[in-house]
Amino acid sequence: MIKFDVITIFPEMFKSYLGESLIARAQEKKFIKISLHFLRKWTNDNHRTVDDRPFGGGLGMVLKVEPIYKAVKQINKNNKKAKVILFTPRGQKFDQKLAYKLSKLDQIIFICGRYEGVDERVAEKIADMEISIGDYDLMGGELPAMVVMESISRLVPGVIGKAQLLKERISKSGGFLEYAQYTRPEVFKTKEGKNWRVPKVLVSGNHKNIEEWKMSHGKVIE
Repeated sequence: MIKFDVITIFPEMFKSYLGESLIARAQEKKFIKISLHFLRKWTNDNHRTVDDRPFGGGLGMVLKVEPIYKAVKQINKNNKKAKVILFTPRGQKFDQKLAYKLSKLDQIIFICGRYEGVDERVAEKIADMEISIGDYDLMGGELPAMVVMESISRLVPGVIGKAQLLKERISKSGGFLEYAQYTRPEVFKTKEGKNWRVPKVLVSGNHKNIEEWKMSHGKVIE
């Protein structure tokens, strides 16, 4: 089982996502465990303040280092095998190989930034990795956390069903083979009178030719 701990100021954003489909079933069957942690829990003032104005000026507010430090310390519990990940547009680009590598861990702690960013001391002193899910900016780290959790979770044995489903798609390098797929009807007739057919090789019964077709019409996502 792999444990995901998510530090966020908007835990409610995750509720519908975590309660549906394979992610919900994976939690029920204890293939994965997902815990949401409200960052304001680790504040001391009456207003439960988690942000402040940046030194040197600038627009917007920045998440403070202190509550994040306290949160990670309490959640980690000295698990040296745990990885702390901060989501930032400046981070390492998330890809299939990294998902495969992270799927071997037993605990991952996600720090979801908000507003104009996170105190840089979080990246320098607390996080083990900085990750970006693409070359664009978002309002916070909650959506990236969902993306990364799902990508990792589907690599955990049992989450998407039979183990064979993973074996036929995962390359030796940890990449993922994605190829074109079709289903019934074999011939779809459009309103314009056109026939959209499934490639003949896929209904030929020749498994060798089918595998060759999949490779030639697929792409290994690294």
